[in-house]
Amino acid sequence: MLKRILGELKAKDFFQKEFFPSGIFTVKWLVIASLVGFLAGSASAFFLVALDFVTNYREANLWIIALLPLGGLIIGWTYHKFGESVVKGNNQLLEEFYNPQKTIPLRMAPLVLFGTIATHLFGGSAGREGTAVQMGGAIADQFTKWFKLTKEDRKILITIGVAAGFSSVFGTPLAGAVFALEWLVVGRIRYESILPAFLGAYVADYACAEFWNVHHTHYEILSVPGLDIPTLLWIIPAGICFGLAGRIFAKATHIWSKLFKNYISYPPLRPVIGGVLVALLVWAMGTTKYIGLGVPTIVDAFTENLPWYDSFVKIFMTSLTLGAGFKGGEVTPLFYTGATLGNALSGVIPLPMALLAGMGFVGVFAGATNTPLACTLMGIELFGAEPGIFIGVACVLAYIFSGHAGIYNSQVIGSPKSFKAKTSKGRKLGEL
Repeated sequence: MLKRILGELKAKDFFQKEFFPSGIFTVKWLVIASLVGFLAGSASAFFLVALDFVTNYREANLWIIALLPLGGLIIGWTYHKFGESVVKGNNQLLEEFYNPQKTIPLRMAPLVLFGTIATHLFGGSAGREGTAVQMGGAIADQFTKWFKLTKEDRKILITIGVAAGFSSVFGTPLAGAVFALEWLVVGRIRYESILPAFLGAYVADYACAEFWNVHHTHYEILSVPGLDIPTLLWIIPAGICFGLAGRIFAKATHIWSKLFKNYISYPPLRPVIGGVLVALLVWAMGTTKYIGLGVPTIVDAFTENLPWYDSFVKIFMTSLTLGAGFKGGEVTPLFYTGATLGNALSGVIPLPMALLAGMGFVGVFAGATNTPLACTLMGIELFGAEPGIFIGVACVLAYIFSGHAGIYNSQVIGSPKSFKAKTSKGRKLGEL
């Protein structure tokens, strides 16, 4: 009987063709993902400490914002002289994944680190995700040369680097792993990298938070209403607003970038002009709440009534900063935009302020990056499981209503968001 059962199960074929190859795959990527994760997590730890230092220095010495044009010149010239091969940033990681050509130069990591630190020191409005992802991707891709890996293995390496960078800079390993799998193709998840992505994300988070003892901001949603139909229906208008905000953010950044490229032919001059505009706006507004990461305002959005226009001013300042050629990520400004928009919507939508702020925090991010699953997991990791249904529905609605737009122009559409947009399948967002 046992022999018959084993025969039916085709045990020999299973062990030879599936079990042992899976074991070898697991051991191989456990080693590589752990190495990449530790290096990327360590790079993120250094980056976060440096970012905190320059932010505190800027806020204690506001005169330095007047030097933002000079900082822009330094960043622009540095990239023009040494960074032509890595200037595409996150989009370069996507393009190398779709069509592997050559190893991403390691210089991407120090260049984007320097550019982002300088942007924040002098008063630009930017984030940190792009920097961590690029550092992680650049570090990971070096293993292609060191281990003589194949093109398919290289795709897995890039995925690990993205997962490790995202996970460690935000302290969200689940979201980091799923983000790396989800951002590659709009509407699709690539499962062949799922184990290495999770391994890299968790090791990177451990390296940053535990090994180097660099921790992250904590947010709380203290009040979550019961799950009844009228309450859940209020998520719909909120989710639509978050999706539209994500679309506006993405489009505004691309518009500024095109304007600077069309009217200023010499690349190092673009951040100089952008720096002048940002510095003058900060002086005119008399506040620094719309530059840098804006974490204090994000925290306030969960507990205090804020001006209704905060989210729109942040979109303008960040899109101008990044469009002009300064460096940094978009995600923390997206958190700012979403949290403050949710705060404003609490005046018309009968849901708790903190809940709407949390929904917006990840919802606008989902709309702008086309990663609703990663953003849902991020919301649960940051705010707990109780508001999970509100966060999940808001992220999905934001994803749908942001349309075929996003902050990453090189994202390829795998599954169109509507039947009428089926002709967009296989095209890049930047081509639409």
